[in-house]
Amino acid sequence: MERRLAAGIVIAIGAALLAAACGGSGESPGQTTAKPSAGTLEALWRGPGEDVAVVAGTSDHAVGSNRISFLVVDKQSRLVERPTARIWLARGLKQRPFAETTARLEPIGVPGGDTADVGGIYVATLELPSAGKYWYLAEPVGGRKVQALGNIVARRQSAAPAEGDRAIPSRTPTLTSASGDFAELTTSRRPDRALYTTSVAQALAAEEPFVVAFATPQFCQTRTCGPVVDVVSAVRKEQASAGVRFIHVEIYKDNDPAKGVNRWVSQWRLPTEPFTFAVDRTGVIRTKLEGAFSVGELERAVAKVR
Repeated sequence: MERRLAAGIVIAIGAALLAAACGGSGESPGQTTAKPSAGTLEALWRGPGEDVAVVAGTSDHAVGSNRISFLVVDKQSRLVERPTARIWLARGLKQRPFAETTARLEPIGVPGGDTADVGGIYVATLELPSAGKYWYLAEPVGGRKVQALGNIVARRQSAAPAEGDRAIPSRTPTLTSASGDFAELTTSRRPDRALYTTSVAQALAAEEPFVVAFATPQFCQTRTCGPVVDVVSAVRKEQASAGVRFIHVEIYKDNDPAKGVNRWVSQWRLPTEPFTFAVDRTGVIRTKLEGAFSVGELERAVAKVR
């Protein structure tokens, strides 16, 4: 499936499309380069097919297992949305890929909720054995042949809490602390009361499993993140009998971007937004979701903690 991308994302990917121009060679007119060695990531990139752009949806990567998400966009600013994409991973363009996997297109949003500029986002799990920069090639399966080149920087530790870390006992705001004022608690156009009845600290003290989403529906920084709170609310409703709490925390102090991030975002060391965590009854984070995610992804995260 291909469709036109909104102007906001088109601007963000301009540099990536320029880098992918001219068959992926990056050459100026009249300039030549050595033929890439067979079997390298560069050779795959320069193979038949149109070179297009990757727009990353995640950035907080570390040594170990990492969920990555991304869009694929062609030179006409059209999204390339197919059910799966092949992924090759290497330490450098001139090195052979050491891993190959499949990314799956996950649908974003829920019917009647906030809309995004995209219908889905590719998601894959990559094992990064050491700190440093990695390159990957994404090739959506089916239709005209296209390939998109992206890179990932893995640090020794992620900035935000990682899976296996203990949740931070933040006294996040609730209807009680806000005296019932939804405008203080959320920028959502359709507030879900159940997301504001319990703080993170209260859920931890009660030894209750919970999902906490740090997100701002009105001020999200990318056009894929608006539906995050709607997805959380939809899964909460379908999992009402599962014994799992669902919590939403806004990003900015007084819901005003000019005032910077609030203290709860600082306590959790979030380098960007949105971030969503599923925490078990012992207070250990079992799933970390950066950026946009599907209902299915969150359902699987809840299944790990209930």
